[in-house]
Amino acid sequence: MRIIPRLVGAAMLVPVLAQVSPVRAQTDEIQVYDATIAPTGAFNLTLHNNFTPSGSEAPAFPGGIVPDKSLNGVAEWAYGVTPWFEAGLYLPLYSFTRNHGIAYDGFKLRALFVTPEADKRDFFYGVNFEFSFNTAHWEERTYTSEIRPIVGAHVGRFDFIFNPIVDNSWNGVANLEFVPETRVAMAITERYKIALEEYDDFGRVSHFLPASQQTHQLFGVIDVNTKWLAVEAGVGRGLTNATDRWVLKLILSKDL
Repeated sequence: MRIIPRLVGAAMLVPVLAQVSPVRAQTDEIQVYDATIAPTGAFNLTLHNNFTPSGSEAPAFPGGIVPDKSLNGVAEWAYGVTPWFEAGLYLPLYSFTRNHGIAYDGFKLRALFVTPEADKRDFFYGVNFEFSFNTAHWEERTYTSEIRPIVGAHVGRFDFIFNPIVDNSWNGVANLEFVPETRVAMAITERYKIALEEYDDFGRVSHFLPASQQTHQLFGVIDVNTKWLAVEAGVGRGLTNATDRWVLKLILSKDL
């Protein structure tokens, strides 16, 4: 008869463990927004790709993508509507993973509002709204969204940018997730910049995860801008056990 209370106790622990499990959700886009948008009346194409050579071997949820050795990416199509508004479509979102092979992950719609000519201002700001349709292996919820404020400053050769992002899974205000991103960059020449970027997930705004279960990842990044193509490449190192150990990212962008 002793097995009955043990089973009852184990069943009661399931929802608790589900709430405190480490965050290992994959992403298609690893980028800090600097309020730069496509010129009015012009299209821009940005290709995002990231690869995890050393990451978690367990998915963030049953049936999800295994992060280790996964390649995730998306084609981002943007159009400059006005000097302060850019509309975007992310399609297709895709992955190549150990447990799902080549997979289609969904699509996203984006509306980005910024101070015009942010790259020429000492202080700039904006806000980005994203609305996502997700396949079952990419996210647990079919519909999610993101609110991404943008605050930054250009000080001489340095850029200081903060994106205090809030992710919304449409299951209550208390379940909004705080996932900020930070970038400090230095211009080497007109064409080259180097930067440090940090990507964090603190968990729900109503109750942050314990420090050991939060994800914190630090990237070393280089930007190369030419007349034909903008390139951003980086190497990321996980700072907690809940974070993928190593991640590589490559972003290619071009006005069409």
